Amino acid sequence: MNQKYALFFDIDGTLVSFETHEIPQSTVQALTQAKANGSRVYIATGRPPIIITNLGSIEPLIDGYITTNGALCYVGNELVTCQAIPMQDVMTCVDDCMEKGNSLIVVGRKDVAVIDPKGDVDRIFRKMLAVKNLDKAQPLEEVLQQDILQLTPFFPADYEPELMARMSQCVSGRWHPEFTDITANGVDKGKGILAIARHEGFNPSHTIAFGDGGNDTSMILQAGIGVAMGNAIDDLKQQADYITTSVDDDGILNALRHFKVIP
Repeated sequence: MNQKYALFFDIDGTLVSFETHEIPQSTVQALTQAKANGSRVYIATGRPPIIITNLGSIEPLIDGYITTNGALCYVGNELVTCQAIPMQDVMTCVDDCMEKGNSLIVVGRKDVAVIDPKGDVDRIFRKMLAVKNLDKAQPLEEVLQQDILQLTPFFPADYEPELMARMSQCVSGRWHPEFTDITANGVDKGKGILAIARHEGFNPSHTIAFGDGGNDTSMILQAGIGVAMGNAIDDLKQQADYITTSVDDDGILNALRHFKVIP
């Protein structure tokens, strides 16, 4: 008898390979089978909706989205939660990046702004992560008129405590050595799971979350079962209930079989 769960998946390094920038065919087949067997499929990503452009092969299977690390969650056209960063903290980060010449992505409710004096956004997001739609970025002044859901500044991890001490109403979730994602206090992927569960009417204990980076820790701990990919960082593996194989080695397929979600 197959088990039915609400399944939550990070995108980069979990669903989508860093090597091919595509979802492995084994993952597509596994999610298709899981959905046919009665499980639900949700995305849990740090990406804002405008740059979620790499899920075409599974898009019809997706029941809902946790985006911007939990700041914006929705199911179909229904908004589940939207939590903005206080403007004082937004400007602290913006001014800091401007002063130091650091790159920054500012995520508004509708648009994003990209400040890229050193070319870091172009080098990592466009070239390494194959992110599309950043050419649709809007001027910073216009985006700052919107609710700001996430800030992605580029600086080393050792500077992070210094900046975050001046952004008391925010939390940081780093999944890459060169940048971090900053959201309002109380916002993370784990809280996103709880919000989706309340909206959809299922028990959070009957969930499985899959991730590979530091910003996945909250949902790995919150879910009934937390699965770290074989390519995950060591800290996440230590928190996980189960470690599967890598994204490029049928990791999701193998985990769903292990937990009897699919035969």
